Amino acid sequence: MPLALLALAIGAFGIGTTEFVIMGLLPEVAADFQVSIPTAGFLVTGYALGVVLGAPLMTLLGTRVTRKRMLMLLMGLFIVGNVVSALAPVLGVMLTGRVIASLAHGAFFGIGSVVAADLVAPQKKAVAIAMMFTGLTVANVVGVPLGTYIGQSAGWRTTFVLVALLGVIGLIGVAKLVPEQPKSEGVRIRHELAAFRNVQVLLAMAMTVLGFGGVFAALTYITPMMTEIAGYSASSVTWLLVLFGLGMVGGNLVGGRFADRHLMPMLYVSLGALALVLGLFTVTAHNKVAAAVTIVLIGALGFATVPPLQKRVLDQAAGAPTLASAVNIGAFNLGNALSAWLGGLVIAAGLGYTAPNWVGAVLAASALVLAVISSLLERRTAGAEGRIVAGNSPAPVAVRVRH
Repeated sequence: MPLALLALAIGAFGIGTTEFVIMGLLPEVAADFQVSIPTAGFLVTGYALGVVLGAPLMTLLGTRVTRKRMLMLLMGLFIVGNVVSALAPVLGVMLTGRVIASLAHGAFFGIGSVVAADLVAPQKKAVAIAMMFTGLTVANVVGVPLGTYIGQSAGWRTTFVLVALLGVIGLIGVAKLVPEQPKSEGVRIRHELAAFRNVQVLLAMAMTVLGFGGVFAALTYITPMMTEIAGYSASSVTWLLVLFGLGMVGGNLVGGRFADRHLMPMLYVSLGALALVLGLFTVTAHNKVAAAVTIVLIGALGFATVPPLQKRVLDQAAGAPTLASAVNIGAFNLGNALSAWLGGLVIAAGLGYTAPNWVGAVLAASALVLAVISSLLERRTAGAEGRIVAGNSPAPVAVRVRH
């Protein structure tokens, strides 16, 4: 694999840390700003919505510069957002900082996915994408638990200062390791938007929203769930997040490996198992050991969907992949925002801290249904094209085409 993938993974590590570390620090942030935990949860929702809006916006704004330069500019924006968050005097200012940082998220992963896929042979595209996303998953093994521990020990503001420093390292990595590319002729907006008329692209993005949303329904409120229901101490959440991160790393690599050969079956298995495990989490959350095992499985199954879903969008939007790739990253975060909001609603309704797990199970099951529909439509389209070819060809040729 090209060394440039390491630079992309470094940037992904910083972005992954700031995205997920807030989950472990919600009680501290809520207490500091004197708001409820569901209200502090808007820091998750706001970040996710910022990714949704920023992904297409920043991608289109970056069409006049090289991909390398755009990646560097995005890391600069990420640094500014985290500094604002660290210095925020009130919740509203911190939310603004989170949104600023989130504007870099979708475009970085979207453009980075295209760069990663272009660096390798066609049969290794999903593996290359998975390698970039490894930075995001490793962030959950190292960056997020360490940031949570530091935030609980030295204050959550210290964590965001350190995250900004991670952004500096990511910026240097991109500058040093990603190869220079000639300036593109510019993206034709109509050509890029045409990809969204493809029903398979839209279905893949809907699967992204619902499937990964299932993960965040549980993860957003993991700290109160583990401390109030499972009986863990607040300091133990750090190690639970390590377990979640280890599951993410494994699931991401497995998903990338199999997506190049068996993409749709990989989605069937991962989404179906994810729905089942999330449903079981409402029960296993009451036992320390069972809860820890379930957290690992949620991380593994959730991120096993990431490379195949991203590759599905790139394949279906092959003629104009940049915008579609970035929008699909936004779709991941739209699912995050939706599930965090729904999870907060069921908690606020008095259904308890395990109720978001049911929300996640329903979302993941819905994604599985869409995957089946997508596959059936694809087979029907392929069959129709085969009949057209057969009807316009002599009989012997028609037999060979069908074969």
